[in-house]
Amino acid sequence: MVLVFIDQSEGHIKKSSFEAASYGARVAEQLGITAEGIVLGDVTDDLAALGKYGLKKVHTVKNDSLNHLDAQVFTNVIAQAVAATNATIVVFSNNLSGKSIAPRLSAKLKAGLVSGAIALPDTSNGFVVKKNVFSGKAFANIAVNTVVKIIALSPNSFNIVTIDGIAEVAPLAATVDTPKVAVTAVNKIVGEIPLSEAELVISGGRGLKGPENWGLVTDLAKLIGAATACSRAVADVHWRPHHEHVGQTGLAIAPNLYFAIGISGAIQHLAGVNRSKVIVVINKDPEAPFFKAADYGIVGDAFEVMPKIIEAVRKLKGA
Repeated sequence: MVLVFIDQSEGHIKKSSFEAASYGARVAEQLGITAEGIVLGDVTDDLAALGKYGLKKVHTVKNDSLNHLDAQVFTNVIAQAVAATNATIVVFSNNLSGKSIAPRLSAKLKAGLVSGAIALPDTSNGFVVKKNVFSGKAFANIAVNTVVKIIALSPNSFNIVTIDGIAEVAPLAATVDTPKVAVTAVNKIVGEIPLSEAELVISGGRGLKGPENWGLVTDLAKLIGAATACSRAVADVHWRPHHEHVGQTGLAIAPNLYFAIGISGAIQHLAGVNRSKVIVVINKDPEAPFFKAADYGIVGDAFEVMPKIIEAVRKLKGA
């Protein structure tokens, strides 16, 4: 059986979990077994609706200690779920939660782990999973030979497939340890699209010359419903908050569209965005490294090009 970890925040299932569920269901279909989910904590969303993504059953463990991520506590509960369900494959999204839990679960169960998987396993000769390596510059095919196998799926790398289905929802008996770390307060940024969940991202760099010009980024982002991001140099000089910093030392993202304005595209920045499905670059330097990675590029001054793009989008949307 394939067991999929359904990640949630404040009672709502994260978008990456739908992708993980759909992936897990496809893996189960390949192997002729079933896929089920495990949800920890209090969730207000309709868990039975996860049947649309191919899950036959959703196991729930409700406890106040599980409403905030504690990787050690979550690992112990999921290990109990693996034993109770006789799962042989466990699927996570390779997001913050997955990166925290999957390696611990791997060590606890002595199970092989492939983190950052980007494709369904090849089961023609064993169990081989493809993943990105060297910051997306190459691929590796990892053979997993352990009885229990763990896959952490790279976000936005697998197309979600929905079907007509309703999952059975049932509580799972599990011992929940007392977390060693207590959450005393949560300071959350509101009113913004989280970068980790965004399908469209508009990003700016030092080429915008100052925070007073950031309207070129935010205006386009609001028009198309995109998240905003920035390069490390911009975050370091406090033009934009650090949670918007994408790159090797910031957040690694994989949106459907990454729109870079005034960013040269140094290798450290590319390492965090090169999994984007479409990259659009605007830079007045024709030798900017970003153009080598871009699907579309405009050599021009952002202060001349962006107002025209924003105006064209406004006309297209009738805004």
